[in-house]
Amino acid sequence: AGGKWEKALQISSVMARSNVELDTIASSAVISSCEKGSEWTSALQFFSFMTQREVELNTITFNNVMSALEKSGKWEKAWQLFGVMAHSQVQADTISFNAAISACEKNREWEKALQLFTVMLQSKVESDMITLNATISACEKCSKWQEALQLFGIVGGSNLQLDTITFSAAISACGKA
Repeated sequence: AGGKWEKALQISSVMARSNVELDTIASSAVISSCEKGSEWTSALQFFSFMTQREVELNTITFNNVMSALEKSGKWEKAWQLFGVMAHSQVQADTISFNAAISACEKNREWEKALQLFTVMLQSKVESDMITLNATISACEKCSKWQEALQLFGIVGGSNLQLDTITFSAAISACGKA
């Protein structure tokens, strides 16, 4: 995906100069290319360009930018964008929550991860193993073993299949008790 993001930006620039409408699908594809190329600044700049051009923003657009931010350790920006998403009345999905929770987990923001997990449950958005593992791991990294084990209990009582990451995070949390 190295230089593919640059090509995607060039093509979108040609589209704009040619007076071809830059729609949500094309714009999301550009941001996805930036995300795959680990170009969070370009993804964020293009997102800003989309809002200036009044291109409709959707869940996929937000998810791609949040994923780029999360993978680059920019948890504050991912967290802020999650808030913008809600303010924009764009419906967050499992991927949206996972990107935001994973960003919090990587940066030891266990309280924000738990807050997002709670909002997710209240919003009736389906969680998956990525959601739970990232939330448990966020607690474990901050020695919040009781919270981690409480989440582990939720996983055990759900229909989700426990995996090595879940067990490892729970065991590690116990080691920090």
